Amino acid sequence: MNTARGVALVTGGASGIGEACVRRFAADGHRVAILDMNAERAEAVVADLGGAEHALWRSVDVSDHKAVEAAVGEVAGEWGRIDICVASAGILENKSTVLDADPEAHDRLWQVNYNGTVNTCRSVGKVMREQNSGAMITLGSINSFVPLPLPAYCPSKTAITRLTELLAVELGRFNVRVNGLAPTYVLTPALKARIDSGDRDPDLIKNSGVLDMFVLPEDIANAAAFLCSDQARAITGVMLPVDAGHLAWTPYQNYAGGVPWQD
Repeated sequence: MNTARGVALVTGGASGIGEACVRRFAADGHRVAILDMNAERAEAVVADLGGAEHALWRSVDVSDHKAVEAAVGEVAGEWGRIDICVASAGILENKSTVLDADPEAHDRLWQVNYNGTVNTCRSVGKVMREQNSGAMITLGSINSFVPLPLPAYCPSKTAITRLTELLAVELGRFNVRVNGLAPTYVLTPALKARIDSGDRDPDLIKNSGVLDMFVLPEDIANAAAFLCSDQARAITGVMLPVDAGHLAWTPYQNYAGGVPWQD
């Protein structure tokens, strides 16, 4: 699949990881469609990218499958195809327990994070199946692999891993590749707001992996660009951690015998 000068569709593309993906794919020469409910930010991004010739925006709540299907149809009708899809729309959660979590907040998170991913991949997948080509990215998390005290967010990201594998199998025979990205804590506007409010500790975030760094939205966008490129033509059905070594470091530092250089 040659994705040069193609069409990329990104949900949640007005800010954070989604915006970084939009800007990266635009820089690579793609026209970009943003599906996002944040009108002010989406319009600003479209303007930055040169207007309607290069980018468009549709206001969509990804939990509404009819709205997603209609918007995807508009994009495919406007530009004739969709070569890349990044289903990055999602919401965060503060720490809680399964027993004490707010049921309405729990359900809303699943509607956006999981159902929104299903709605997006189903609608775009039909377009890609018809054109017999495409590359799709889902957004998992380090929560896709390990439990954290996020009783709605964590299971939703675990479910997205299995969804990614299912889609990879279903769409592979139509030359469509489906992969996921599993970021660690990423310094998005949403995370920055939680740091500012005291709900997240920036030092713990920076030191949560083996690399002493904050992971930025651009780091995730670069991984998405690779997985959607011809360089990754043999890769499908994977959930790729982009985590500065978080998943390797977490069990290592808890080894009962101690960490060698800390003796």
